Amino acid sequence: MNVKDKVVAVTGGAGGLGSAMVEKLAENGAVVWILDMREDAAKEKAAEFTAKGMKVFGLGMDVSKEEDWDRVVKTIVAESGRLDVVVNLAAINIRHSVETMTIEEWVKMMEINTGSVFLSAKYAIPVMRAQGGGLFINISSICGLIGHLYTTEAYTASKGAVTLLTKAIASRYGHEGIRANSVHPSTIDTPFVTAVMSDPVKRKQRLDEVPLGRFGTVDDVANAVLYLASDEASFVNGLALTVDGGMTCY
Repeated sequence: MNVKDKVVAVTGGAGGLGSAMVEKLAENGAVVWILDMREDAAKEKAAEFTAKGMKVFGLGMDVSKEEDWDRVVKTIVAESGRLDVVVNLAAINIRHSVETMTIEEWVKMMEINTGSVFLSAKYAIPVMRAQGGGLFINISSICGLIGHLYTTEAYTASKGAVTLLTKAIASRYGHEGIRANSVHPSTIDTPFVTAVMSDPVKRKQRLDEVPLGRFGTVDDVANAVLYLASDEASFVNGLALTVDGGMTCY
């Protein structure tokens, strides 16, 4: 997949799933900026990849803050000359049901999960327009496509908003060469999931939902992101790409 010299920003890029995306993109020749609330982690992870010969940089930011998006986009353009792809991964899940969640918690989830995608578009689109095009890859969820018994209503609502915001950007700005696609993973096998699924009953419930009979891996999702970021996907716009082992095909 050709991503050579593309300048890519990945929010939440210092985490397990994010760092897998960063590595996959960088080892294929992209210039990658890790954007993460944990500035030290972003810079440490960037240094780790740089030591392997990859072009990776780290910046701290709060994805829900407008001033941070303004600063980060200006920094990337000043240092790398352009911004070709924004991968919006950063999100939270406050695991309270609709009956127990406070309105403050609801607003916080929308601010981070959906507001961050809005702000990325607000500040990156002018740059992409000036350079002749660009791409947003927004990490949604299967819960951005369906209701899910084991997932909170607020998370589902926020990811559903990401799905349609992606399509709205794709439809409005496609004629300017600015595209947007979303990625929809099911349960991904991370250390956090391993801990949560230590209960064999809960683990079986989740696995029984997946026709392929296994959880996804971070590489499954990173490979999808690599494809969408590549030249090979240049005619893909407004796609909701499931990485779910067939879970949403029912």
